[in-house]
Amino acid sequence: MTSSHDYGFRPATTPSGGAVLRRRHIGDRQTTARRLLFAGAAEAAYDPDLDIDWDAPPDPAKHWLPPERVSLYGSRLWERLTPEQRRELGKHELVSMLGIGIYAQSMVSMLMFRDVIESRDPVDDHTRFTLAAIRDESRNSTMYSRLINATGLPPYRLPTPLRALTKLTLWIPDGPSALGFRLLVEEMAAQLLRELIADPDIQPHLRQLAMLHAAPSARHIEATRAELLRATESRGPIRVALHRWALSAVVALAYATLVHPAVYRAVGIHPLAGAAVAVTTGAYRRNARVATATVREFLRETPRPQGRPGVRSITNRRAVR
Repeated sequence: MTSSHDYGFRPATTPSGGAVLRRRHIGDRQTTARRLLFAGAAEAAYDPDLDIDWDAPPDPAKHWLPPERVSLYGSRLWERLTPEQRRELGKHELVSMLGIGIYAQSMVSMLMFRDVIESRDPVDDHTRFTLAAIRDESRNSTMYSRLINATGLPPYRLPTPLRALTKLTLWIPDGPSALGFRLLVEEMAAQLLRELIADPDIQPHLRQLAMLHAAPSARHIEATRAELLRATESRGPIRVALHRWALSAVVALAYATLVHPAVYRAVGIHPLAGAAVAVTTGAYRRNARVATATVREFLRETPRPQGRPGVRSITNRRAVR
């Protein structure tokens, strides 16, 4: 079996660089929420409009994405591009990713607002943490939009079919499917931004955004993982298997939505030709695995439904490898 290290994936770390502990024991829900609330309150408050110097001009010599994370990296089309064109393509792909991030975080906020509305106790610590997480998501989206403005490029809108799907957000089943989607959005953003913090060749605006994003993202991921484990353990084997199948399908398609085909026009490549080359490169497959690695590993680690042997066989192991 291919290990995550074969694709350049580095295990998740805390904002301080320490190892993330994978708890087998799920802590009390209210205790966990209270601890994470205090952790957030102990951090210095930041304002994305003030803590990043948005008026500073971008450095023309620095990248907007690491070259190896650009979709065409390693292809013949990539070899034909000049260094300036490669940086330009990276900038357009970053804008596409940030736009998708705004849409995805808005969907996550909708699901969390649903949790608040359906909560049995709207004044407990778990609900307060959920509201604080919604505030963090809004703040992150503000930073994303500011960074798009800093690039000088217009945002890429979601393709029409995906925009239609966003309207069905609140139809996502409560429980493992909704929590799994939230975890996927959080983990993908964290994984893609984590490596930028220590990269001196990345635009300063983006590095600062990545640093401000790290701490709240770590709290959200910890809370969502715990909730997902609770939701899995409280449901029967058939329902858990169906949720796993649905989430596996979303994970398999998630990375493909990050780069809008229109980005290739910026360097004189037809969108269809660029997209066709991108999905066939080793870099694309490697980056897709990097972006979704922590969620796929978590799905493998999540306890599988127990019961009749025939029930266990319908869990989709291959889709989360």
